[in-house]
Amino acid sequence: MLSWPYAHLVINNFPVVLSISGLAVTVLALLLGRRGLWLTAMGALTAAGFFVYPVHFTGEQADRVLNDPWYIRSGVIDAHDHAATIAMWVILIAGAFAAYSWWRSLKRPAEPIAGWMRAGVIVASLAAVGTVTYTAYLGGKIVHEAPILQLKEPPSGLPAGVAAEKARSP
Repeated sequence: MLSWPYAHLVINNFPVVLSISGLAVTVLALLLGRRGLWLTAMGALTAAGFFVYPVHFTGEQADRVLNDPWYIRSGVIDAHDHAATIAMWVILIAGAFAAYSWWRSLKRPAEPIAGWMRAGVIVASLAAVGTVTYTAYLGGKIVHEAPILQLKEPPSGLPAGVAAEKARSP
């Protein structure tokens, strides 16, 4: 069954990967000066902007469903959510700018890509990567810093099958 937390985990990497890819291609476009690379960077940022709201929405729903469970450190989800809201707005703006720049550049194939558009793509990709990687870092802390993972032995009273049995040495 598809739950909100599962749906969020399925799609949450799209804005991260697309933003990082957009920045990587932007760096290549800066170094090589190829029009196709600028268009690719714009496409990646546009796609990141397309995915960021569904990711934020599923995260909000996952937070509502989980309702601060005992096994997640207090405040970690709230910190991730705050960063995610900022990242969402940054990437929505970056994606809208990139979409317009992409469309305008495709409509005028004979013209070089305007300097203000190249500068905007550079700033947008840096801002997108900065906000989304910090948000992803905080999201990782939700699981990786869960107090239950620090225990050497599973807590007593867990239902059968919840904790893995210890491997027996030969």
